[in-house]
Amino acid sequence: MPTQLENAMDTLIKIFHHYSGKEGDKYKLNKGELKQLLTSELTDFLSCQKDPQLVDKIMKDLDTNKDNEVDFNEFVILVAALTVACNDFFEEQLKQKEIGNDK
Repeated sequence: MPTQLENAMDTLIKIFHHYSGKEGDKYKLNKGELKQLLTSELTDFLSCQKDPQLVDKIMKDLDTNKDNEVDFNEFVILVAALTVACNDFFEEQLKQKEIGNDK
């Protein structure tokens, strides 16, 4: 029986390939596929963003080899960065709560 982490890894792989297989290179996301993935799978993240150029900026930041596509390695960098940011946010919330309880 797979562990929670193994299931999470499997989910990342399946989500990436669900969107990457729609157009062109089936192992990479073009800009349209990336936008569809972000809007479908990271709706809460995108809903609080006001920058209309966000997808372009994400694409530019992720596309380290400058081929105008995002491969799985580049995609994992996005997921890892967002996960770290979420963890930092939750740690800060817990620290604030602890400070409030100490008063």
